[in-house]
Amino acid sequence: MGTELREPPAAIRWRLVIFDFDGTLADSFPWFAEVLNDVAARWRFRPVAEGDTERLRGANAREILRHLQVPGWKAPLVARDLRRRMTADIHRIQAFPGAEALLLQLHAAGLTLAIVTSNSAHNVRAVLGAPALGAVRHLQTGVSIHGKAARLRRLLRSAGVNAETAVYIGDELRDIEAARAARITAAAVTWGYNRADALRGAQPDLVFERIEDLASCLLARNRA
Repeated sequence: MGTELREPPAAIRWRLVIFDFDGTLADSFPWFAEVLNDVAARWRFRPVAEGDTERLRGANAREILRHLQVPGWKAPLVARDLRRRMTADIHRIQAFPGAEALLLQLHAAGLTLAIVTSNSAHNVRAVLGAPALGAVRHLQTGVSIHGKAARLRRLLRSAGVNAETAVYIGDELRDIEAARAARITAAAVTWGYNRADALRGAQPDLVFERIEDLASCLLARNRA
C-alpha cells in the first residue's frame, strides 16, 4: 500500500511543509527504546516491560505517560534528560535514507520548509548535516510534549502562510492532533514511533509508507 489521501482539497497549492524530526527524518526509535529504561531508573517511573513496546507504539503521548506513571511535572525533566543523552550518542543516530534528498528536492521546487520538534537544535543539525538543514528556513526546537499545536500556529504567523496551504508531517498520534489543532493538513509516516494501524485509526489527511512518495505527492498539486 502506498500514499493514502483522506479527502484532499482539490485546489490546494502547498506553500509550507513542516516536518517532525525524530521518527520522521531521523531514525532514532531504536536508540530511544534502548535507553528508556535507564532513564526510567533515574527518574523513578515504570520501565517498559518485555512485550510492552508494540502496545505502547499504538498509544498516544498521554496514554504512554500514564502507563509509565510519569507525572506532568516530571515529563519536561525526562525529555531534557533524553535530549542530553542523545547529544552524547548522536553519532549513533542517522537520518532515514532519502531524507536529505527529499528536503533538497522540496526546497528546489520552491516550497518553504520547517522543522518543529521536541529535540534540540544541536541534535537536528548533527543528524541532518549542513546541506539538508540549509534547505530548512524555520527550525523550532525544544517543543514540549503537548506544545506542538501552539508552535505550529506561531510558525504560520512568522512564515506569513495560511493554514490551508501548510502540511505537518510526523510519525506520532500527537503530530496528527497538533496539526488538527492548528487547522493544517495532517500527514503521517509509518516508519517511525507509532504503529501504522494506530496512525490510520486517527484518520490523518495523508499517510505515507515510503519516504520517496512524499515529494511526488507534495509537488504533484503544485505542478497542476
